[in-house]
This record gives sequence, C-alpha cells and structure tokens, in this order.
Amino acid sequence: MESNDNFDNFLGFLKKYKGAIIGGLIAIVIACTGLWKLLIALAIIVAGFWIGNYVQKNKEKVKDFLRKLIDRF
Repeated sequence: MESNDNFDNFLGFLKKYKGAIIGGLIAIVIACTGLWKLLIALAIIVAGFWIGNYVQKNKEKVKDFLRKLIDRF
C-alpha cells in the first residue's frame, strides 16, 4: 500500500508542476542546441519594432523626456 501512496504523491506532483517541468525541459533543449542565440536576436528585433512604433506614435512625449534627461546632465 505504501508504494501506491508514493505513486499517487508522484502523480500529484506531476499534475501540480506540469508547466514548470515542461518549461524546464524546453529550456534545457534550447540551451543545449544553441537556439538561445536565435531567441535573443528575435527578442532584440521585436523590441526594436516596439520602440520604433512607440516613438513614432508619441513623438512629443519622447522629445520632452529626452530634453529633461539631457538637462539633468
């Protein structure tokens, strides 16, 4: 009976932390294959698109922020 309880505990653990386990396995695969370089490059490209779009839509806010930043120095 004790081994059945251990198995039930193990299944409960897997159900509770299924997402973390899958995420960890994916992270290991990415780290071992070198895909992290591609993912970082894609993240930088997406950040560049986002920043460019933000600056285009909020030109005055950005200008004011940069003026205040430059005045501090």
